[in-house]
Amino acid sequence: MSPNEFSPATRATVRRRSILLASVFGLAVAGFAATQTFIPQTPALAQIRTERSPGQYSFADVVDKVRPAVVSVRVKVDTPQVGLLENNEGSGRENLPPQIEQFMRRFFGDQPGMGQGPRNRRVTGQGSGFFVSGDGFIVTNNHVVERATEVEITTDNGMTYTAKVVGTDSRTDVALLKVDGRGHDFPWVKFSTTAPRVGDWVLAVGNPFGLGGTVTSGIVSARGRDIGAGTYDDFLQIDAAVNRGNSGGPTFNLAGEVIGVNTAIVSPSGGNIGIAFAIPAETVERVVASLKETGSVTRGYLGVQIQPVTPEIAESLGVKEAQGALVADVQADTPAAKAGIKAGDVVLSVDGQPIKDARELSRRIAGFQPGATVKLNVLRDGKERTFEVVLSKLPEQRTEKPTAPKREQGAEVPRLGLSLAPANSVAGAGSEGVVVTEVDPKGPAAERGLKSGDVILEVAGKAVANPAEVSDALGQARKDGKGVVLLRVKSENGTRFVTVPVGRG
Repeated sequence: MSPNEFSPATRATVRRRSILLASVFGLAVAGFAATQTFIPQTPALAQIRTERSPGQYSFADVVDKVRPAVVSVRVKVDTPQVGLLENNEGSGRENLPPQIEQFMRRFFGDQPGMGQGPRNRRVTGQGSGFFVSGDGFIVTNNHVVERATEVEITTDNGMTYTAKVVGTDSRTDVALLKVDGRGHDFPWVKFSTTAPRVGDWVLAVGNPFGLGGTVTSGIVSARGRDIGAGTYDDFLQIDAAVNRGNSGGPTFNLAGEVIGVNTAIVSPSGGNIGIAFAIPAETVERVVASLKETGSVTRGYLGVQIQPVTPEIAESLGVKEAQGALVADVQADTPAAKAGIKAGDVVLSVDGQPIKDARELSRRIAGFQPGATVKLNVLRDGKERTFEVVLSKLPEQRTEKPTAPKREQGAEVPRLGLSLAPANSVAGAGSEGVVVTEVDPKGPAAERGLKSGDVILEVAGKAVANPAEVSDALGQARKDGKGVVLLRVKSENGTRFVTVPVGRG
């Protein structure tokens, strides 16, 4: 039957189906054509990018360049030592799962802290390091080789050498080793001359868990971190995986230059959680140069106790910006005392370079050699003054602490939540100031960290000798319209300034 033989209604239906089929076929062809056009472009684009930037998606070229300079450091210690490599990397060996404990025993031996008590026996530990010269100088952490009786290093190609400790610096946790370089030209790496930026790619290479040369990658997470490890804290924070045994290993930028030395991690278990800290290359290079030359590090010494200028302290001093280093105390017969520096001064700059906070002042002064003359720009009584100070040598660290005074009953200062007594009436408190005999745990003073045994030396810049003088000084501050007042306080940890609220009169 020909189409013409269909009824008009049937012919209309056939035409609609023909149009519909033609539309579907057209879409399929269009779709096929579009697919054919799109698919070839993707690999072609990737190929073009690869040709223009070889190795763009790999760190292999950098690793090949730097890994031969990184070594494993193995130490032996004759005295029992719990957590030899855990000084800054946390503990976490106690109550380990059996399979993890077996793994740890395999690489660290049967050490104290591995389910047994301390015993008088030789223990071993693992760390990392890296060559900084072809004749065999190696950088690692002080805490890796501290108290070591024997030190061995193993290179990336499996060669083992005996190393001697040239010098160590506990304040920055840097140590310098030396192996016999006769007949060798060891592969070495250099320090970066530019500081990394937050967000820069980094590579950490080291000896985690004694496994040997291991590479991890990440970025610089932060700079200038203070982790409470010491006066000169100025760490880089990175998120590349760093674990036990990585201590002393280098952190590289993508040019293969050392930007830091891995030294500590933050971890509740002792394993990597992406928060690691490295000593900046600038600090390490300066310390290494001194250790290589003299075997020790000498630093300039000012002779002051300092603290940050908080917004409240700035308000009480009448300073617009909370910056600089506040001098809390000046030791007698020190460079600062001889130059005329006083407690309450705010150091604003050193040799014309601004001082941001107390830590920066400590690092800046430590960077000078003993005998150097520096100019300190100081704020005193609202006016800037300049002092020339001849620095001396930083003395050895002291471990003794003053004896806490015996608690006595004293007069109350209810606004602060304190009970006070004259220092000369309390055994062991000295002859100056007013002793805190009791602190209300819910009061303003307790919130500011004051505790029993502290000695208040000054209130709002005026020396005090009895509780009445403290109350009078606080009352005067309220009349003057001050919201906070500075107390100069001496405790077993030194002298500091503390701000307390007094209310506006």
